[in-house]
Amino acid sequence: MKTLSDNWITEGWIDFEYKKYLLLAYLQHVESQFQEVKLYPPLAELIRHYSKLKNFSEHKDQLKSSFPKLLQGPDLDKMKLKYKPLIVDDELMNQLEEIVQYSMPQLKKAIEEGKEIYEFLEKDMSIEPVGLSPLYQKEGYALLSFEKSNDIYVYRYKVNLFQSSVDTFKGIMMQLVDKVRRSLTQTFEQIKLDLIKSYKELPNPATYRIHSLQQIPVQESFLPISKRLLLKVVD
Repeated sequence: MKTLSDNWITEGWIDFEYKKYLLLAYLQHVESQFQEVKLYPPLAELIRHYSKLKNFSEHKDQLKSSFPKLLQGPDLDKMKLKYKPLIVDDELMNQLEEIVQYSMPQLKKAIEEGKEIYEFLEKDMSIEPVGLSPLYQKEGYALLSFEKSNDIYVYRYKVNLFQSSVDTFKGIMMQLVDKVRRSLTQTFEQIKLDLIKSYKELPNPATYRIHSLQQIPVQESFLPISKRLLLKVVD
């Protein structure tokens, strides 16, 4: 099993052993991804599932409301459709609580394993500017490199602000624009000059080299960690 539905707890057959089987099959897949040093999307999915179960545990009424409802027909007075909740008896709720209480420690353990891998990889990564850094850093380039490889992944980044119902937070988008080979003439400074010639809308771009001592998957680990590192240094 590669993924779990967001509503896996309340979907389908409500049985402890069955749900335990679904969860353990999913966690086995996550473990195989971690062994290949592929952190994303599994780590983000684990955190989402854990947060949802924690919320369910703290707000049982929301757990009940997540069940499917039976359409009864239109309410002509209120001009809306009427739904009847399917019966959720005490025995069923007890089953669900048992599933939730079993699942949360399992998910938390997997999250901690993912975080340990993340911290280990981040510790072996460094970020430094290429050339002079301009005042405007919300757009620019990130040059991703490995210790034992001459391949350089050239990404264009852009920092965006996102508004939630509670707060405003920063996010970053990164798009691959080139993959080049490092050489005596193809230095990081030269790559930056070539980018300036090719993309004239950024005449003086902020450019960072992000270097990893470990050879890790680019999309599943190097890129997401690079995003976090970039957000720490750009204004």
